[in-house]
Amino acid sequence: MRHSHVQQGWVLAACAVLPPLFAGSTSGPSAAPNNVVLIGWDGCQRNHLKEMIARKEVPNLMALAQEGRLVDIDVTTGATDTKAGWAQILTGYAPEKSGVFSNARYQPIPAGYSVFERLETFLGPANIDTVALIGKKGHVDNDGPRRIPYERWLAQQKKQRRIDKAKPGRGNLEGGRIVEENGRKFVEVPGKPWFNASKSMDLFENGLKTNERVGTRALEELEKRKDHRFFFFIHFADPDHPGHKHGENSQECTNGIRDDDAWTGRIIGKLKELGLYDRTLVYVTADHGFNEGEMGHRYAPYVFLGTNDRRVNRDGDRMDIAPTVLARFGLDLAKLQPALDGIPLDQPAPRVLAPPDPPPALLKKRKAKP
Repeated sequence: MRHSHVQQGWVLAACAVLPPLFAGSTSGPSAAPNNVVLIGWDGCQRNHLKEMIARKEVPNLMALAQEGRLVDIDVTTGATDTKAGWAQILTGYAPEKSGVFSNARYQPIPAGYSVFERLETFLGPANIDTVALIGKKGHVDNDGPRRIPYERWLAQQKKQRRIDKAKPGRGNLEGGRIVEENGRKFVEVPGKPWFNASKSMDLFENGLKTNERVGTRALEELEKRKDHRFFFFIHFADPDHPGHKHGENSQECTNGIRDDDAWTGRIIGKLKELGLYDRTLVYVTADHGFNEGEMGHRYAPYVFLGTNDRRVNRDGDRMDIAPTVLARFGLDLAKLQPALDGIPLDQPAPRVLAPPDPPPALLKKRKAKP
């Protein structure tokens, strides 16, 4: 939305409407939940959301936060894009450990590193259902490695680079290793980030596209798994898609966030209908924001976390979300290898803010690739 680049505090107007926003309430899930639902609002810029809160346009997020907290989340490592974002949120690792630096520089996340796999290992596959329902196909995908002719790869990347230049984060840029065989050049493209993790999950379903399809599938799967302990990742592709098409300041972008909120409300309603809400922690977050008023997110490090988890007590980093979830399920984080880079959001941690301007390395990259 149209505002300065200074990151605003969570608006007082919303607090006046919902007084308990920043304090714990006596209702909501217990401290030791059976289940966790992590809901992604892809590309939701923090300041855009704050302006909508001031206008009372996201009532379900605010009702959720009234039971727990609404905090600032900054991106301090990795790109502000989809591959890097959800890889970090769902592993707790900086890109040097996950191997997922950006939409263009990635590899399969090493086996065992994701929240899904850690829960399956800790609780046992028979004792936890791990589910991912994903709006996007590209960038939140589990395709295996492949080899394509160099000429075709070059043509594809030329096209995608044009898209990415106009709308940063939208282009499907793929790295790879050039090899030669019988006088022909090929590019060996690495497997996608979720290639390994998806093998251990009960359900990995991406490419659902619309919020309605994602939300409908989520309601179906909650009904199906109501008698099992579960961890759900529910990913809505809005407002990222309308943001790329119409711009961050557009009404379409705002409508996408409204729809995310509406479906979040339906999911919470389903948990209550099934009698599961009091034993379920719900977290709502975003992988990256959007450049102010633009159609891309080359450097957009300001997002948020809304939750009914009353133990969350501080602002944090994108990589703090996975440790928070794992700790709630009872894992001893000190025993995990490699050590997590994030810190649970109820534990003290130095506050590292994303700088207001892009780091020099990103500026050089933008200059080198017109």
